[in-house]
Amino acid sequence: MRAIIAMISAAGLLGACSGDPQLMNIRAGQTTPDEFAIVPTRPLTMPADLNQLPPPTPGGANITDPTPRGDAVAALGGNPGALVDQGIGAADQALVNHAARAGSQPGIRQQLAQEDADWRARHGRRPLETLARTNVYLRAYEVMTLDSEAELRRWRRAGAQTPSAPPRPTR
Repeated sequence: MRAIIAMISAAGLLGACSGDPQLMNIRAGQTTPDEFAIVPTRPLTMPADLNQLPPPTPGGANITDPTPRGDAVAALGGNPGALVDQGIGAADQALVNHAARAGSQPGIRQQLAQEDADWRARHGRRPLETLARTNVYLRAYEVMTLDSEAELRRWRRAGAQTPSAPPRPTR
């Protein structure tokens, strides 16, 4: 009997050491190197006019640096210059001003990421879930999940047109 209990305990401990790859990616980012991120540099070429070269930018981009996204956009007939972040577009400036009317909190993304990591740590796997290698993401956030059926009934009682019902959540 003791041997069986010891084997079950050992299996539980070993199961706790392994992690669900999907949750590991959610928790800590990528778990392995991205072999597709390694791109060779462009070959060095002599420009036609040395006076037309851009000024050097320490720590900035180089002419020979690979730009796979820009190359893909150009190959598909797009403008690679559109990939450069140019700030907030004129069409969106009014929306941004309205959203920021009460101020904004610097570092909010990092704060929310830390609070989310803390929440998931408190509502993580239980021992049997670890043994069964189940995904606990939905259970961890169940208290925050919107009941789509109740919302549908609420909107219909309010007289809103709801031509189609939301899909039932899958568990």
